[in-house]
Amino acid sequence: MSNTLKIKPIGDQVVLKPIVEDNKTKSGIVIPDTVSKDTPQKGTVVALGTGKVLEDGKRVDFTVKVGDMVIFKKYSPTEFTIEDEDYLIMSESDILGILE
Repeated sequence: MSNTLKIKPIGDQVVLKPIVEDNKTKSGIVIPDTVSKDTPQKGTVVALGTGKVLEDGKRVDFTVKVGDMVIFKKYSPTEFTIEDEDYLIMSESDILGILE
């Protein structure tokens, strides 16, 4: 990945680098795709928009920050590729939590 991401998200949008999980357990059992279809996904935050603007004009700061590893709803993000690197973009409200 290059040092400069070639997309600047707007509003409450967050850009993530997806974390691809192994489909095997520690003991070597292969987990079929049908089992993991509805489980939350993981990614690392690589860019943030300008923040959500409320009806009264106030801007809400992000809860996440660049570098956070997060879990999110599987079907929420839009996938895209820049310079052969895969990314996801979604609203911050589709992020379920920050992994510590």
